[in-house]
Order: sequence, then C-alpha cells, then structure tokens
Amino acid sequence: MWTAAFFPVVVVMFLWAFQMLAEAFGWPIWRLGVYPRHAEGLLGIITAPLVHGDYGHLFNNSIPILVLGWCLVYFYPRVAWRVLAAIWLLTGIWVWISARADHHIGASGVVYGMAAFLFFSGLIRRNRALMAISLLVVFLYGGMVWGVLPIFPHVSWESHLWGGLSGLAMAVVYRKVPPAYIVVDEQIAAEQHDDTGGPGPAEHAPPDRVDDLPLWYDPQTTSHTGDGDHFRPDRTR
Repeated sequence: MWTAAFFPVVVVMFLWAFQMLAEAFGWPIWRLGVYPRHAEGLLGIITAPLVHGDYGHLFNNSIPILVLGWCLVYFYPRVAWRVLAAIWLLTGIWVWISARADHHIGASGVVYGMAAFLFFSGLIRRNRALMAISLLVVFLYGGMVWGVLPIFPHVSWESHLWGGLSGLAMAVVYRKVPPAYIVVDEQIAAEQHDDTGGPGPAEHAPPDRVDDLPLWYDPQTTSHTGDGDHFRPDRTR
C-alpha cells in the first residue's frame, strides 16, 4: 500500500521544488506551457503539467495528484504508467490543436484524466470493489465536472476537457486488464461450499494477485471478478 504512494509523493515534491526555484530566480516558466498551433508551444505538450502560476495553483493540484495517483498505482499497477503517459501526451496534443491561443499551464489536465480513468474503469468492469473507487472519486472530486465547461475566463477548461476524455479513452482501451486484486464474487463463493454445506478451502484463500495471471486474463470469463488550471492574459494556468 505504501509503495503505491511513492511515485505520487515524488512527483509532488518535484513540482514544488521546480516552483520554488522558478520563484527564486524569476524564471518565466509560463513560456513552457502549451501555446496552441504554434511551433514554440509544442514543447508545452511535455512541460506544461510541470508549470503552475503560483503556489495556490500548485497546492490545488497537489492533493488530487497524491490521492488519485495513489489509487491509480495501487489498483491498476500493470497499466498505471501507460495510462499516465497517454493522458499526459494526449491532453497536451489536443490542447495544442484546439485550445485558445494562449499559454496553457498546470497539471489539472492530468488530474482530470486520472479521475476519469478511475471513475469509468470501475463502471466498465462492473466490479463492486472498483465501483466503490468510482463512487469515492465522485464524492471527492465530483465538482470537477464544472471545470470542463467554458464558465471561467481564466481557467483552461480545454485542458480539463481533453484530460477527462483521455482518461475515458484509456479506461476503454485497458478495460480487460485486471486490477491488482481480483475480488471473489459472493455468488461464486457460495458455489464453492463443500458437500457438507460448509465453506470450501477456496473461500478462505486470498484473492489472486494480478502477477499470477496472464496478460490476456479476462475476469468475465473466469471464476473471479475482477482545482483547475487557470487562464489569464499571456498565460493559461
């Protein structure tokens, strides 16, 4: 459990160190944002999530990165890195193609992508344990849905929208990859009673680790079931 927290903690520590250095030396880091449809903005596809307008902006993204990042790594360790990389790149690419002509910065697009992946993965897989994670995401970050609408002029809603859509796409692409732990369904467990009506040995066995399963494992065919970025003149945070 604690191992899954290592990566999100390291990411947040790096973001804060980068922000403090930028503030101390007066670096114009907003130029590292995505500037749509201009060659100078292509670098922002990679660097924009690392850049924040101020400490308040960074703080608003840090907590979701820790919570959602931990959930992603803990429950979906096989695809966590691929999902994160895809969300990071797809969000930046689509912002560069379609967003307003200004600098878009901040990690909120990635945050929206992780939230969408966790939410839709639970629904698509129809696994009660994973659906509980979906409900937790809604409970904690349900208000994020307003961030994908062009309501606030200084918010990069485009980053939020494309981040969320990228997370949904990854949930569909990796829908058949099992999570870290496959939860035994109650109905299946009932069928494992022995002839005397008592619980069979399989009921007391812990769920299979995903490492014991092949890459093409499909839970449906086995006995197991498996704050926002801102926008303002010269920069979009």
